[in-house]
Amino acid sequence: MVFAWKSAGLTYNRYLAVAARAVRRSLKDGPRLAAERRGQMDLRFAKWENGKQGDLKNLADVNNQAIAAHAESK
Repeated sequence: MVFAWKSAGLTYNRYLAVAARAVRRSLKDGPRLAAERRGQMDLRFAKWENGKQGDLKNLADVNNQAIAAHAESK
């Protein structure tokens, strides 16, 4: 038996993210705002070279830039 999310080409994590976003959007205003704040992610990373930490970068920003660069190269 193939799961619907798998046959749609989604990973399980992506499926959960889509389902969670749908549930958050279906809530009334008060609980919806609180749930949306909990659903936001703020991940940062830094490259280390020669034992020194580089600049911290927001993962979402870097990911969006990579997607845009990939789209331009096509």
